[in-house]
Amino acid sequence: MLRGIYTGASGMIAQQARIDTVANNLANADKTAYKKDLTIFKAFPDMLIRRINDDGVGIVPAGSYDTMPIVGKLGTGVEVNEVFTEFGQGPLQRTENPFDLALEGRGFFTVATERGERYTRDGGFTINSEGILVTKNGNPVLGENGQIKVQLNNFMINERGEVLVNAAMSLDARDIVSMANNNWEDPIVIDKLRIIDFENIREIKKEGDSLYRETELSGPPIPPGDVKVVQAFLEKSNVNAVSEMVDMIEVQRSYEANQKIILTHSDTLGRLINEVAR
Repeated sequence: MLRGIYTGASGMIAQQARIDTVANNLANADKTAYKKDLTIFKAFPDMLIRRINDDGVGIVPAGSYDTMPIVGKLGTGVEVNEVFTEFGQGPLQRTENPFDLALEGRGFFTVATERGERYTRDGGFTINSEGILVTKNGNPVLGENGQIKVQLNNFMINERGEVLVNAAMSLDARDIVSMANNNWEDPIVIDKLRIIDFENIREIKKEGDSLYRETELSGPPIPPGDVKVVQAFLEKSNVNAVSEMVDMIEVQRSYEANQKIILTHSDTLGRLINEVAR
């Protein structure tokens, strides 16, 4: 009976961790380039249950047989194994803002922070008073040559992440969105966005503010594979609010089921102590 209480309690703890994850996904469903988390469970080892009222071995002329057959398995509970981030591509939304960038494919922008280089999929950039391309929090966006300096309405970023400027003309935001590279008069490539990837992307860690950091298990940043930069678009989150609401209902029912298991075992244990023991 005590084992049943422990099993139910472990299930409640695991479901509490899962509902926290689902709630966090829903809270960030409208956040640019947010990647949803999934809670992964791991079951404790099962125990084999045998019939114990016999001596164990029966003898017949042809040999012997087991008089303690296996009745079944007894689960001993679960625990949270990890919170896994699903890096599936989110849908792209057009913004008409030339400072907005989105990535199609696997990769991250590199930004400079007080804690060192960090990585993000959130391409909602702007420029500061010095003309440096920065994130919403003021962190500089890095190119292969360091910080990127641009001028309003006079730059373009192509699919390869190259930053092009044209000193001969000043462009309207809509012109930048629709203009192909060959329409520019003598474009100059001043830098290229430092876009990176990881060999083991599963092991990078979230730091908040849409930033990620590398870990020992993720390995160092490596050049990306097939990734495309799209200007004047933003990547939306990959959270499906309807699916998350369904998961929340499922988690709540699982939590209540484990709660009933504990109450049932507690009542049975109380009867055993107060009635049978007399």
